[in-house]
Amino acid sequence: MTERFVAILMGSDSDYPVLEPAVEILRSFGVRFEVRVTSAHRTPAATVAYVTDAESRGCGVFICAAGLAAHLAGAVAANTVMPVIGVPIDCGPLKGVDALLSTVQMPGGIPVATMAIGKAGAKNAAYFAVQILALSDPDLLNRFREDRSRAAAAVAEKNEKLQKLAGCA
Repeated sequence: MTERFVAILMGSDSDYPVLEPAVEILRSFGVRFEVRVTSAHRTPAATVAYVTDAESRGCGVFICAAGLAAHLAGAVAANTVMPVIGVPIDCGPLKGVDALLSTVQMPGGIPVATMAIGKAGAKNAAYFAVQILALSDPDLLNRFREDRSRAAAAVAEKNEKLQKLAGCA
């Protein structure tokens, strides 16, 4: 079987700074990924063609980020049976709330796992994609567990420093 990869799709290249943390997280886990700009509105045929091709080449998860009307995740979900994770981009007059509502309001049977608005959502999308791929990859699951342990240790270390700084220790 082909090694699974994550497809990161965005409605505009201006969305990349928001998604860059997701790229770094996937890279840190050694997860293969592709990054593409594709639009549910401006390039719908190209979006469907990419999704179909990516799925046939082993894409295991799609991360889709868009702002404003934010139909990209829904358009992708309508054209694949692979998991789709939506990341609302924090732009426009409503600062991403419109994108959040567009991404989360999917009809029954066409799910999109919707993350928080902005960079926090992009990070969680990458971690969630790793968790999905780890279901069938024990080595990746171990790396994920190790990452969680390191994160917990970092919090404990910061807490110790804070307690000493505050004179509580």
